[in-house]
Amino acid sequence: GCNPLAETGRSKLQNQRAVLNQQILRAVRMRAGAENLLRATTNNKVREQVLLELSFVNSDLQILKEELEGLNISVEVYQNTQETFSIPLVPLGLKETKEVDFTVPLKDFILEHYSEDSSEYEDEIADLMDLRQACRTPSRDEAGIEMLISYFLQLGYIENRFFPPTRHMGVLFTWYDSFTGVPVCQQNLLLEKASILFNIGALYTQIGTRCNRQTQAGLENAVDAFQRAAGVLSYLKETFTHTPSYDMSPAMLNVLVKMMLAQAQECVFEQIGLPGIRNEFFTLMKMTQEVAKVGEVYMLVNTAMNQEPVKENIPYSWSKLAQIKSDHYKALAHYFVATILCDHELQSGDDEDQQEKALSQLYEYMPEGLMVLTVLKDKVQRKQLGKAHLRKAIVYHEEALRVCGLCKKLRNIDVLQEVLTAAHKRSLLKYAQQETEDDFLSLIQAPDILPKTEHKIEIIAPQFSKVKVKDFFHRLGPLTVFSAKQRWTAPRTIHIHHEAGELGFSLKGGSPVQIYCLDPVCSAASMGLKEGDYIVSVGGVDCKWLGVNEVLEKFKSVGEQPIEIEVISCQDTAASMHSKSATYSVGMQKTYSLICLAMEEDKIDQTKKAPLKLPFLSWGTKNRQKAASTLCLPSAVAGSSQNKKKLSPFTLLNTESSLY
Repeated sequence: GCNPLAETGRSKLQNQRAVLNQQILRAVRMRAGAENLLRATTNNKVREQVLLELSFVNSDLQILKEELEGLNISVEVYQNTQETFSIPLVPLGLKETKEVDFTVPLKDFILEHYSEDSSEYEDEIADLMDLRQACRTPSRDEAGIEMLISYFLQLGYIENRFFPPTRHMGVLFTWYDSFTGVPVCQQNLLLEKASILFNIGALYTQIGTRCNRQTQAGLENAVDAFQRAAGVLSYLKETFTHTPSYDMSPAMLNVLVKMMLAQAQECVFEQIGLPGIRNEFFTLMKMTQEVAKVGEVYMLVNTAMNQEPVKENIPYSWSKLAQIKSDHYKALAHYFVATILCDHELQSGDDEDQQEKALSQLYEYMPEGLMVLTVLKDKVQRKQLGKAHLRKAIVYHEEALRVCGLCKKLRNIDVLQEVLTAAHKRSLLKYAQQETEDDFLSLIQAPDILPKTEHKIEIIAPQFSKVKVKDFFHRLGPLTVFSAKQRWTAPRTIHIHHEAGELGFSLKGGSPVQIYCLDPVCSAASMGLKEGDYIVSVGGVDCKWLGVNEVLEKFKSVGEQPIEIEVISCQDTAASMHSKSATYSVGMQKTYSLICLAMEEDKIDQTKKAPLKLPFLSWGTKNRQKAASTLCLPSAVAGSSQNKKKLSPFTLLNTESSLY
């Protein structure tokens, strides 16, 4: 990862984000304490003091939220350093987390579950912790993406090797919401995996905004990065359907996917216009519909941002920027049409049919009393319709400038103001160049322009298989056998004596090999060897990864001499599942209105059967129909579930009990 102490603009923003997260946490705890005291006291004087304190805390929280929003709209830091005259693109900030110490839980589990000397795995545990720490400050390039994906894939190995579904491991993962700053704490590895996925998507957006939008290669890379960001966020939405933080809720992720695809569409339009837009009829027609498409997708983004429950948590400036871009690009579309109508009169050598077809495809309907061919041929009607489009363009430009002026954060982005002002002045100049004597007689209203693009923007699904990862704990043995779900006896030592050249048993399977067709009267059976045992060591040499032929070679290599092997036996893995929620919300009972960290305080009667809770993070598509944004966290419930399930032996996928 990058040096966390490096004084880059991006690292400063992330450090400020971490500080704000801690301040929000303190304010939330103060608010929780004040509300508890308010409910507990009957003294009127104390109640007045508590209410006054609550008003101060609420004000502080609102200020902190606005500061966090300011970080989310600090788009200039993430843009390319080259001089540019383009509207800034919006990146996502990385989710912050606390350090996690895997040492004690993993060493204890290795000793207890795998019956191995845990001190021999200290280097592997250190590598895992180093990788996690590096993932907190990934570099803003493909190497950073690869590192995050490596850790995400490594978590798959860790989950299967060390996180059994029957108990907690005692590892608490804490991640802060990217938009509200509220922490979510769980003893659940799926929270870690979901948060890493979010950061992969966020890093792609930062790579996209960093690309040089003054070159074709830079714009191509930007389009690709935003498509990949949308793919990762879409994968997160479909895979982890019940998430305990707002930034990863299905509703929020849906909006973020739309925003990334809109930014990719914007870059496509810039890519088409980068060589310059020729003032030619059919070129302008193409550009008109392309830019109208950009305006349409940003209008859909703005609409989605203003829907509940996203509206309360999406940065206000993001919503206004989407509205500004929608108005700006719609204005450009009307300006291009006005240029076509005002500057290009139908000449004798022009293809009349092609121009009529192109213009008719531009509108859903023509203004009353006008025909496409008539407009092309009649100079007066052509001018009137062109000026109507100019008037509409000016209206859209003025609306974009007005909204920009009302938003404090956007008002301070100089390049945004410059682009909007320049486009507005260009439309005013174009309108001033037209004859104005008959304006009061013109009642034509410019029709809406139909959006169309020849460059369809689609989501690019994440390709995790391209990143090759080696299991840190490879030495524990094949994962299909040596997993957290499988229970084993401690290794038993068996002394094998050859009897007339025979071992008294056969071997089968891949690695590790398994005892098969055991002769019950052979010497090995009398020493405790059982049918179905797995051989993990031959002559003191680990053979968990050896096949049948390789193990037989080791037996043959000693000839008629006795040989010592170690075997293990599989135990019953059925166990009752915990029904306690693994969520810890740092004591914030019904306190923070920015995120509904609602934990019921009413104690449940111990004699009543606790209802079965759905997991927050559900791997797979099992609960996709119920994947509406999970806005409230249920309380921890005492008691253990009586529900027992036969678990798939090697996977944690698609089980409701995967939250422990």
